[in-house]
Parts: sequence; C-alpha cells; structure tokens
Amino acid sequence: MDPGLGYSVLAAVVWGVYLFGLKQYFEGYPATTLSVCINAFAIAFYLPVTLRALSDGAAASLSDAGATHVGVVALTVCATAAAFVLFLYAIADGDVSYVAPINKVVPAFVLPIEVLVLGQLLAPLQVVGVLVATLAIYVANYRAGGLLDPFRRAARSRPAQLALLSAALFAVSDVGKRVALQELAIPTALWVPLLLAGVLVVLLPSAVRERPDDLRGDLPKFAAAGAVVALGEHTTTVAFSLVPASVASPIINTQAIVAVLLGGVLLGEEHFRVRIVAAVLAVAGVTLIAL
Repeated sequence: MDPGLGYSVLAAVVWGVYLFGLKQYFEGYPATTLSVCINAFAIAFYLPVTLRALSDGAAASLSDAGATHVGVVALTVCATAAAFVLFLYAIADGDVSYVAPINKVVPAFVLPIEVLVLGQLLAPLQVVGVLVATLAIYVANYRAGGLLDPFRRAARSRPAQLALLSAALFAVSDVGKRVALQELAIPTALWVPLLLAGVLVVLLPSAVRERPDDLRGDLPKFAAAGAVVALGEHTTTVAFSLVPASVASPIINTQAIVAVLLGGVLLGEEHFRVRIVAAVLAVAGVTLIAL
C-alpha cells in the first residue's frame, strides 16, 4: 500500500474513535472550551516530536516564508477552528450516527475547491461521486413518506445545517493543508503544532468567557482526548503531505463509518440501519471522487 494511503486509513480509524468519544464523554461542555483544552494537551503530547524536528534543522525550511505562508496558515487555522466548533454543536444537538454521515461528505466540497483554486480537472466518475455523496444526505434524513421529505427535514434540522456548513469549512481546511504541506513544503513536525496552537489561540477568548467552574475532575479525559488528537493530526498531516487532498480526504472521512458503528452499537442510537446505509453511501461517493 502507498504510505500516503496507509496513513489516511489510520487517520480515519483514529478520528472515528475520537468522534465517538466526544459524544460519549464530553456532553455539556461548551464547544470552544472543549477545543482549547483538548488542543492544549495535544500540543503537549506532540512537543517531543516538534523539539526533535527543530534540533534537526526543520526551522530552516521556513527561512523564506512570506505572506503566502502566513495567509495559507491563517486561513487553514480559522477554517479548522470554525468547522470543529460547528461540528461539536451539531453532535450536541443530534445523534452522532445522524450527524457524521452528513458532516463527512467533506470531499464533495474539496474537489470543486481544488478545481477552482488549483486547476484540478473534474472527471465524469468524480461527478458521479458528488451525486452519491449527496444521496447519503438524503438517506440520512429519510424515515417514511414522500420523496422530498428528507430534504425538507434536512432544511429544518439544525444539526444537519451545522454539519453541512462544518463540512464545507473542513474542505477549505483540507485544501489548505495540502497547499501548506506540498506546495509550501512546511514540515509535518512544525505544521501539527502550528495548526493546533492556531486553533487554540483563535478560540481562546470565547473559551475563557464560556469556561465551566471546575475542569479539574475531567482533566484525565481531556488528556486522553489530547493524545488521540495529537496522533490523529500527525497521521492526517503525513497523509496530506504524500497524496492529493482529493485522495486523502475521502479515505480519512471514512471515519464516519467508525463513528456510526460505535454510536449505533454502543449508544443504541435510533435509525441505526438507515444511517449505516447513509454512511456507506457517503464513503462510496467520496471514494468515487478520489478515483
């Protein structure tokens, strides 16, 4: 297997477990507080990797960094922060097995962005993939009744709206990662802390305003989540540094299958069979996009 594909698969598993853990163990926390605390622990866990890279001269690769580097990093950080917060709001309002298939159609947005911004061509098979990914949203919202009912339900559903907006922002983030790691050649060991710290700084003012009275009892949970995020960001970053975003993103977003399976089996969420079909369709669609 191509190393980039292997890292993409590993990232999908890590992030799928992480999505389930957020719903299971962190309900009730403000989204910004949750993001800041978890990212702080993730940076701490990743610090040895960063320090080793710096000692090996990784910083020298940024000696020619200019406005383009700053702009790409800033855009990617802001898109990532907004997308993650919106996703947390979505799973707080709805079942993870409902939100995940909708949110993980990220590659359906990635490919058009790459076409418009980076000049990538859209093949007929990829157009089919976009349609299949859109069908996944339909299936996730289907219960019974008329054929247009799922669209009406999604239009009225706050979790669905938040999940779709989050997916679009995650797509901007994915393309930003690809540009930062391939076109701008920012080293992996420096990109991960840059992204994590950037998101932390962006969300810190809101997190301070919304902070709960006492976090000390849940610090072990935050530490565990931070370790998962550090691993997830590392594997994701390596994947985006080796293969195009339109290839890595579909594979990484198969995390929806992991989240749906865990949510349906362990949490007993409703409409599990319908939503697993939606997750499979979402993965099939984004896989066609990557071909």
